[in-house]
Amino acid sequence: MIGGGSWATALVKILSENGARVGWWMRHKSDVEHLRSTRHNARYLSSVQFDLTRVTPSTDLSDVVKDADWVVLAVPAAFVKEALDKLDRDAFKNKRVISAIKGMIPGRNELVTDYVMERFKVNRERLGVVAGPCHAEEVALEKQSYLTIGSPDLALAEDFCQRLRNRYVKAHPAADLDGIEYCAVMKNIIALTSGIAHGLGYGDNFQAVLVANAVQEIRRFLYALSPQPRDLSASAYLGDLLVTAYSQFSRNRTFGNMVGRGYSVKSAQMEMNMVAEGYYAVKSIFELNKDLRVNMPITTAAYHVLYEKIAPAVELEILKEKFR
Repeated sequence: MIGGGSWATALVKILSENGARVGWWMRHKSDVEHLRSTRHNARYLSSVQFDLTRVTPSTDLSDVVKDADWVVLAVPAAFVKEALDKLDRDAFKNKRVISAIKGMIPGRNELVTDYVMERFKVNRERLGVVAGPCHAEEVALEKQSYLTIGSPDLALAEDFCQRLRNRYVKAHPAADLDGIEYCAVMKNIIALTSGIAHGLGYGDNFQAVLVANAVQEIRRFLYALSPQPRDLSASAYLGDLLVTAYSQFSRNRTFGNMVGRGYSVKSAQMEMNMVAEGYYAVKSIFELNKDLRVNMPITTAAYHVLYEKIAPAVELEILKEKFR
């Protein structure tokens, strides 16, 4: 497991309690030491206790990766290159790599799986992605949760699903790697915009219309980038979108809500304890769409607010006129 945040912590809980031995890379030595002495992550989901005969925390990334059969990526997308570029280019040779990251590489505007394929020469058939709807906080509480593992190799996806299933987690395989990964990026943009609307005082009626229009926006974008049959009403797409747009645990909705209430982008980022992937995703998707020219009013509105400093109230007034 590469990453020390809430989602990484939740996945380590699931995997280790299902019997897997997990080498867990964390950035900070103090976090590793705290986990070794107290058996819980000091920063995230601190109520979760770990069996240290199955979980081995470390700050040595190469050591964690070298003996692993599976590598699960769970650092914020903005820090993927910083973390992984320290590894040798053959570090993932003969390994199966699962991305639990719901963001894109800033500056490169590429999916995490595309970066892994290019940087480490990992065959596409050995890659997978994790989709919700599933919040780490509810995993910690052992609330009923659902996951989808997307991979071109359905056998690989089913193999990882088996490692996740327990009494409160159901997991299902799917063949749509790109669609699931792009949708996971897009739903953070929608949640962020939903938060802005909530912060401005827009009610449930508008929120529902925003999400309905978001499904259409995502469909248009996916068709332009990766045209293939896919059911966007499935849990991996619509379910993940809904939970991120509405949940109290959604960091992207929380971030957007703060911006809508008048926080500057910088002050909202400083106050939050976690990274809102949607902030970086907005710029990546907006820039990708310069060539595609897909009609994406929600993404455009979020970009104008976050990167062009247009007042949220002004931008939402414009956006609401584009909805039906």
